[in-house]
Order: sequence, then structure tokens, then C-alpha cells
Amino acid sequence: FLFQLKAQAPGSAEELRCLQVINQQQEGSSLEELISNQSCLKLANTIKAYVATVTENVIRRSAVKEARRSYFNTSEGQVPPKTASKPSAHLTLRPQNLAQDGNSKRFGNLSQSCRHAIARWEDGTIHSHLQNITYRDGRLRVNQAGKYYVYSQIYFRYPSDGASARVSVPQLVQCINWKTSYSQPILLLKGVGTKCWAPEADYGLHALYQGGLFELKAGDELFVSVSSLAIDYNDAAASYFGAFRLDL
Repeated sequence: FLFQLKAQAPGSAEELRCLQVINQQQEGSSLEELISNQSCLKLANTIKAYVATVTENVIRRSAVKEARRSYFNTSEGQVPPKTASKPSAHLTLRPQNLAQDGNSKRFGNLSQSCRHAIARWEDGTIHSHLQNITYRDGRLRVNQAGKYYVYSQIYFRYPSDGASARVSVPQLVQCINWKTSYSQPILLLKGVGTKCWAPEADYGLHALYQGGLFELKAGDELFVSVSSLAIDYNDAAASYFGAFRLDL
């Protein structure tokens, strides 16, 4: 190294001597000559700064390569999947098939006041979404255990067929049911409303909302049942059913 430097800069005898002094410090030589010579100290600091800059650049490039390697799968050339998001679902109502209302029996034995299971929900519109929860045939199925806030709102709509018909309308009831590994569903929430419709109205409207926090296990199912399928099916913002997990 010293021979190459002397060939490149034959007039730098002082710098060569300083380099020799600096090189000797690695062998445990005395620091007296280096400390007493300001030119040598200046050269030593310059070399130190240069080495630090090179080292920093090497470390930075190594960190960037490692970050890229961890993000991209170099063996398959694919981006690794994102971390799973928290389970959540929000469904909006679809028109029910009243002719097949007897199929509510497949949901199990339901309360007589809430015997009509809602079997049709929308899960792929701008008003709805499904994330890490499974939906099928009116049921939400929990895939990850935890504490879930479960909620529902039903917008009942009764047409006007005369004052006597409105008086005979029973209570409006909405239920959220929980299906576990047991054979029969368990009633989680029950909302009840009694309305006295105005005689001059063309129809009566009433919305029932309810929600609660429950500990659910993977495989548990949730569904909604009502006292009557006389519901407003044309408003996606009015009737809905959903759940989301809370980290408590």
C-alpha cells in the first residue's frame, strides 16, 4: 500500500511518514509522535471520516437489500400475503322468498315471537362487506375466536289495509340467534316494538336496532329472525346485520 501511494504521489514524503506512523499504531507503537504532529492528526481524522462514510454506505445498502429480500419472495418472485385483518362483516337485506318461508325450520327451533329466519343477505355491494368471516344461507360463521360486537337493524314496513288491520298487527320482534356445536340455536338478543300506526298513513314504518358484545368461538354461527317478513327491502341503509371482533 505504501509503495503504491509513493508511486502515485512522489512529493508527499510528509504524508507517507504520517501513514507509517498511523500504521504503526495498529501494532501498539507509541502515540507520542502522532499526537505531536498536527499534520498527522489531520490526516488521521480525514482517513477516519472516510472510513466512517464508506462503512455507513455499506450498512445502508445491506439494510435495503435485506428489506427487499424480506418483502419479496426471491424464490417464487411473489409478494408475501398481507397480515390478516380483523374479522368484520356488514350485510344488507335482500328480498326474501315468502313461498319458501317454511325453510326457517333448517335454522332450528326458533321462538314463536321470532320464528321467521332471514335467509337472504347481500355481502358484495357498496353498502356491505365481508372480511375474515364466512357468510352462507343467512348465517355469519366466525372463523377466529374472540369477543365480537354483534348488531342488527330491521326496518319493518306495514302497508295500510284499513285501520282495523293496523290495530290487529302484533308486536314487531327482532332476534339475533347464536348457533354453537349444540343442536339448537341460542337467543342472544331480542328487540320488541309496538306501534300504533296513524290512520291517515299509507303505511307504517318502524326500525328496531340492537347490539351486544359476546365471546364467540371458531365455528359459531349467527343469524337474524323476525316476527314478520313485512319489511322494507328497498333501502340498503335501513336493514342490516353485522359483527366485528374487538381486541379487549
